[in-house]
Amino acid sequence: MAEEHGQPLLQKEFYEDCPGCKVDQQKELERGIPIKKLVSIWIVVLCTALPISSLFPFLYFMIRDFHIAETEEDIGYYAGYVGASFMIGRALTSVAWGLVADRYGRKPVIIIGTFTVVIFNTLFGLSVNYWMAICTRFLLGSFNGLLGPIKAYACEIFNKEYQALGLSTVSTAWGIGLIIGPALGGFLAQPAEKYPAIFSKDSIFGRFPYFLPCLSISIFALVVTIVSFRLPETLHVHNKSCEDSIEALEAASCGSNGKEKTQDFEGTKSTSKTSLLKNWPLMSSIIVYCVFSLHDMAYTEIFSLWAESPRKNGGLSYTSDNVGVVLAVTGFSLLVFQLSLYPVMNRIFGPIVLARIAGVSSIISTSIDMLPLFDHANWIQPLTVVKLRFRSKEYIICDQMVFFLLNVIEVIGVLMTFKPFLAQ
Repeated sequence: MAEEHGQPLLQKEFYEDCPGCKVDQQKELERGIPIKKLVSIWIVVLCTALPISSLFPFLYFMIRDFHIAETEEDIGYYAGYVGASFMIGRALTSVAWGLVADRYGRKPVIIIGTFTVVIFNTLFGLSVNYWMAICTRFLLGSFNGLLGPIKAYACEIFNKEYQALGLSTVSTAWGIGLIIGPALGGFLAQPAEKYPAIFSKDSIFGRFPYFLPCLSISIFALVVTIVSFRLPETLHVHNKSCEDSIEALEAASCGSNGKEKTQDFEGTKSTSKTSLLKNWPLMSSIIVYCVFSLHDMAYTEIFSLWAESPRKNGGLSYTSDNVGVVLAVTGFSLLVFQLSLYPVMNRIFGPIVLARIAGVSSIISTSIDMLPLFDHANWIQPLTVVKLRFRSKEYIICDQMVFFLLNVIEVIGVLMTFKPFLAQ
């Protein structure tokens, strides 16, 4: 009897008409790897990753065609605002979208995010002036806030056995987006000039030379939006009176311990409401991640502008095709590293030491672009190589300063991984 009394009355309660409970019931019945769910998450993340980097191969030429920059040297200044507008919008609304996902569900946020790509990414490709480009990118970032909710969704939709696989699917799709996005932007921009036999200069793709890569991504996003309507909702929606009845039933079944358990429950609820800003281990990790992300995104955009700038201005005179391939190769190497080397190195060194190694490696690679005696070469096959050459008069000190500032940011990030800043 004592053992029977010690058993909980309700080991796992499923609520009727609760979408989250239905998903939990399905998870208990599932056997094997849930391929359909993995594919669903994969295409959603890919949809939101493609627009982020697809513009970098042609952004320099787009700003040039807007004729807003008085000189070629000013193109990078204006391009910086276009590139930053997406992330500014995302930074301003990410927390709000997280709250919406917690209150109304992950599925609405996913659908809104993918449909936002359809609308504003298409309008960005049809931009006729500089301010239209900034506004459409800002709105695209503001309404596309599903990166956080999709990670929560990946944890909720799978059993514990496959949650790690779900999160790795998010990272993998992101890496593939960094491959395909720049490739699409590089090869499909200015189609009337590159493929005159297929696209006429009088066609819509001739009048809007940067519409084709945006349109191709938007069509894919439309398909993903339609598929997203079939995704199950994972948010738990429980009737309050029903919850109170079950809590009372559990308290009664525990006899004299009922009051104690109720007090524990109330204490847990009050603790959960404590501000996350006071959780320094969490906040320090977020700050370090933000610093590394700042360096990553800044380098991606600055490299594109620098590579496409004329040699007389210290650039490399690359075409959009060249930059697209460089960024695609970078994304591919990231994908290979995440799938093969990262798990092994993480087990050997741990995440913090590995972050330090990556930071130092990034500083070394960025320093190559600071050297005044070296210049990056032309293309051999589809990849780039480094050829050493004395630059003398054509070297511009501003190039060195930009890459130096990037290294300063990365050094700050590496130093933040040590105590006392980063709680370990």
